[in-house]
Amino acid sequence: MLRLLAFVLPLGADSFAVAAALGAAGRTSAAERLRISLIFVAFEAGMPLIGLSAGGGLARVIGSVADYVAAAAVAGLGIFMLWHEDDAAEEQMAGRLRSTHGIGILALGISISLDEFAIGFSLGLVRLPVLPAIIAIAVVALIASQIGLALGSRVSGIFRERAEKLAAIALVMLGGYLLVQRALSG
Repeated sequence: MLRLLAFVLPLGADSFAVAAALGAAGRTSAAERLRISLIFVAFEAGMPLIGLSAGGGLARVIGSVADYVAAAAVAGLGIFMLWHEDDAAEEQMAGRLRSTHGIGILALGISISLDEFAIGFSLGLVRLPVLPAIIAIAVVALIASQIGLALGSRVSGIFRERAEKLAAIALVMLGGYLLVQRALSG
């Protein structure tokens, strides 16, 4: 259970940061907050399924090396999140999420959930149970997006950035933990 939470909670911090940027962009009605949260849940729970499929298939092919690949993928995602700073693009994406409908939601949803794809890929490699992982990701995405949307106008950009950095550091540490755990067990 702790291992599952270690994969899921950093995603919540990232979801919170994106939702808070959207909340800071302007007032949202209860209906808009629900719509946006459902978009978060759909993509942030759906993308890991795609990643799980890819990671699970690769794990069967590469066998015992899968644990090392999973550790590298998680740590790599964290490092990417640490170095990738584009607050203007994030706020622009958040603004488009508010007004986009139809096919545009697909592109925006994918763009906000690529980290969930990477986590899903890693979950498949380390063979964590699928259903609890997806449920946990969906619940965390719903809660984090609702809190981010509600507090967005009150939370400074610095706080949102720190939440993203904390998520990135947690992923790097999780990757390191997975690497050490695998090295000590095998």
